[in-house]
Amino acid sequence: MISTYVRRLRLATELLTLRQQRHMSSEALARAAGLPRTTVSRLENARMRPHPDDVIKILDQLGVTGDARTKVVAIASQAGERGWWDATTNVMGARQALYANLEAGATSIREYQMTLLPGLLQTADFAQARASADTADWSAHFDPRRAVEARLKRQRLLHRPGGPRYDVIIDELAVRRPAVATSVLRDQLLHIAHHSETDPKITVHVLPVDQRGAGHTVPRSGFSIYTYPDSDPTIVAVDTVTDDLILTKPADVAHYLTLYDRLVEAALSGDQSLRLLRETADTIPQRTGQAA
Repeated sequence: MISTYVRRLRLATELLTLRQQRHMSSEALARAAGLPRTTVSRLENARMRPHPDDVIKILDQLGVTGDARTKVVAIASQAGERGWWDATTNVMGARQALYANLEAGATSIREYQMTLLPGLLQTADFAQARASADTADWSAHFDPRRAVEARLKRQRLLHRPGGPRYDVIIDELAVRRPAVATSVLRDQLLHIAHHSETDPKITVHVLPVDQRGAGHTVPRSGFSIYTYPDSDPTIVAVDTVTDDLILTKPADVAHYLTLYDRLVEAALSGDQSLRLLRETADTIPQRTGQAA
């Protein structure tokens, strides 16, 4: 799998750079290629799924040949593909589909979760409880059951050969706040602890509420950082109440890379975090019918 979103960003950079190197305006290029000016603009801004014929027309007018041409055509082909999330966006939710897209092909994922436990480590019961509770996010075709299925499908990438390294910082508030029934929360905390302990590609840190970060840095929201192979850009997704802010500018990304490093320094170690998760789970009653 590969992120078609990130490939569109890479294609946009390649096309814009090639055009600027030839000192050609987007209007002139569009006229020469016989394309609407909006098509050239949207391709250079990664705002449309590319059609290979359009990209080839642009490369023809820019005089791009050889390996450079082959590279751009390959990127355009990948950017135009459809991932599994495209077929289920309506029922799984557009925001989850975006994250599935960003996760595809990533070599590493780093997250800070402020208010909820991380989606890539959620149990089916926890995911179901949250999907059923957040009715304000439902679209006309949203299906909580299918949303949970999609979340579990996203989690498989962590365990496939060549899957990404996953590092997550969880705010202690998210660990202790009962966002679901207590029995579901108990199992969820133990689930996170288990994966943190047994999977060498997964690292979990808990950020204590009484810990002071460098410069008293306090994140205003949760965020995720995605890195990719080749020359694809590093992406930051910032979680807001109603939408997700996608950052690609190097200066913006660098800010969050620094912030993440500061949060790691302020967080508990892996062993300490594991102990806190298990101790918190032990204070929660087990499901009815389970042995004490």
